Amino acid sequence: MSDTAAVSMEFHPQPQAGTPTPWAFPAPERGSLPNGLTVLRCHRPGQQVVAVEVFLAAPLEAEPEGLDGVSTIMARALSEGTDKHSAEEFAAELERCGATLDAFADHPGVRVSLEVPVSRLHKALGLLADALRAPAFADGEVERLVANRLDEIPHETANPSRRAAKQLSKELFPATSRMSRPRQGTEETVGRIDAAAVKGFYAAHVRPATATAVVVGDLEGTDLDAVLADTLGAWKGDSAEPRPVPPVVADDTGRVVIVDRPGAVQTQLLIGRIGPDRHDRVWPAQVLGTYCLGGTLTSRLDRVLREEKGYTYGVRAFGQVLRSAPDGTGASMLAISGSVDTESTGPALEDLWKVLRTLAAEGLTDAERDVAVQNLVGVAPLKYETAAAVAGTLADQVEQHLPDDFQAQLYARLAETGTVEATAAVVSAFPEDRLVTVLVGDASQIAEPVRALGIGEVTVVSG
Repeated sequence: MSDTAAVSMEFHPQPQAGTPTPWAFPAPERGSLPNGLTVLRCHRPGQQVVAVEVFLAAPLEAEPEGLDGVSTIMARALSEGTDKHSAEEFAAELERCGATLDAFADHPGVRVSLEVPVSRLHKALGLLADALRAPAFADGEVERLVANRLDEIPHETANPSRRAAKQLSKELFPATSRMSRPRQGTEETVGRIDAAAVKGFYAAHVRPATATAVVVGDLEGTDLDAVLADTLGAWKGDSAEPRPVPPVVADDTGRVVIVDRPGAVQTQLLIGRIGPDRHDRVWPAQVLGTYCLGGTLTSRLDRVLREEKGYTYGVRAFGQVLRSAPDGTGASMLAISGSVDTESTGPALEDLWKVLRTLAAEGLTDAERDVAVQNLVGVAPLKYETAAAVAGTLADQVEQHLPDDFQAQLYARLAETGTVEATAAVVSAFPEDRLVTVLVGDASQIAEPVRALGIGEVTVVSG
């Protein structure tokens, strides 16, 4: 082409954004099997990896006295052999299905999670059913799991954040409450657990009539009714009345406990108290206000303690449900967590309390509220892209005695919550004079600066 040749350029208009596709949290279909097992199913087109969550109503407070941790050992032992397969054979069968199976115990009960390609769902559900129906609980396997758990405990104690959480629970709840003690037991209680104890806990609390299975994925072309009947439907057990749920009692008198770690160059902060669970009408406003306080990098706590003062890499505020009940006997943990260098412990706590006082005096801004709503509600479609995320939330709703549409309604209520309501909720959640502060650090360096702040009586305990 010559230098003088004309160049033709065709311009196109800038593409315009289309109409956003409406999104709502998936609604499950609820049913039950003849054995009493409740089933929630949710068809998610395109999700070829199916997620199954089973909730077993075997709460930590049901553990026999002196055997804290037996529910954890039982949960871990469910996949360690059945009446059909040894532990090694069971693991191999799972691998052939391309499946993963996990289980853990928490205050509401035991959760068993399965993920598997939909083409192998029948086989994998059969293995899960065997684990629930007839776990072997062989002496040697239980002994190995107990030994593993005993090995974990010293590492957890050495971890500052885990140590802080343990101390906060001990401070908040009376010694008679299961919530005051480590979820997975202590060296003393775990050391007492044997196969007989595990079998006894299983026999007393695990049965289909008090369990719920959640199945989420692309179920097109799968006769799920037939699959469930052939697998989880073969699980038999007696019916049982729901266990009475004792009310949660806690002492949130403002005080400071330092877990002494001589020579520590950092201090782990965990500041908390007990608040309402998700049945309380204040929950959406509390979620929104707490997010504004410390839910993200742009929150008030991070803006002051990280960006302005450089005390920390990050501080977070959050609410975590401990146990939920429709009659108001449930509770959540409301907490602020982070770490600072030892020398900054006093100044960081002083500025943190200033943030709380300023929040109470001046309130949140409309801009803070709008950003929080955009982040919490706008991210939902991405948060629930996988079947496992949907199944996990549906199972959370089951164990917390919430309606199946709770999560969908929560997003609507978050969007409707105003700045004044969010402010009132977060100020009520974190009153400056009703917070228990746990510090894991060098007491010789931080005790006096903390006492000078006047945020509560200071006690030092061994690390």
